[in-house]
Amino acid sequence: MNYTFEQYRESADFLQAKLGSFQPKVAMVLGSGLGYLGDVVEDPIVVPYGEIPHFKHSTAPGHKGQLVFGTLAGQKVAVMQGRMHHYEGYSYEEVAYAVRVLHLLGCDTLFVTNAAGGVNWKFKAGDLMLITDQIKIFMESPLRGENLPQFGPRFPDSSYLYTPRLQDLARQQARRLDLDLKEGVYMYFPGPQYETPAEVRMARILGADAVGMSTAPEVITAGHCGMEVLGFTLVSNMAAGVLPQKLSEEEVLEAAAAARDKFSSLVLACLEHL
Repeated sequence: MNYTFEQYRESADFLQAKLGSFQPKVAMVLGSGLGYLGDVVEDPIVVPYGEIPHFKHSTAPGHKGQLVFGTLAGQKVAVMQGRMHHYEGYSYEEVAYAVRVLHLLGCDTLFVTNAAGGVNWKFKAGDLMLITDQIKIFMESPLRGENLPQFGPRFPDSSYLYTPRLQDLARQQARRLDLDLKEGVYMYFPGPQYETPAEVRMARILGADAVGMSTAPEVITAGHCGMEVLGFTLVSNMAAGVLPQKLSEEEVLEAAAAARDKFSSLVLACLEHL
């Protein structure tokens, strides 16, 4: 389906009525096992996705499926504890719907996180990767259909989907915290099956450093809206064929839990120094 601007406006107006005078500036999409940052938001206003007009439900493991508004590291934030995925049966427009709604509420920056499989031979499970670019070439765009000029142009530029100044900020904060922050390109696959070893080899040839099932649609939509974007990947496991073992969703959640402290310290530092 194609949403109308009025539907986005209806969702935003519903949320604004809950928020009163509060206006978030930073939207945060937290991926598998990483939603705990929403639990430490100060003076939280929690709104389940199911209450918001036109929102879809998040069904993936480790995703609470709610928005948390409040203050985090001194910034006014809107935290998505869980996201929607194409593999859940949603269109890409539905997957990225919340980004436009949060932009209407005042968010001009998007922090996006995910757990993904490592493709780069130099990576290992538990590494944090700063996303410098993305590849999404085989599936349709969340901008497919009638363009809504209230959000952006028909043919938006994608040269800097991940904002260079925010990447520099992340590098600075990683050095200050003495964190080993990898950098690389995230490649999107639709899932829900993990990538095959042959697909992982292809991804490496094309220049990908990590592969996953989220993030790209939201970032494309944020770029269309003119939002600045900072993205991080938790390398939760090495992708299929890199190591002689099978993959499971349990190891993704376990890796996210193990990386909790260093991940949260980096994200909070970047928020604080925006």
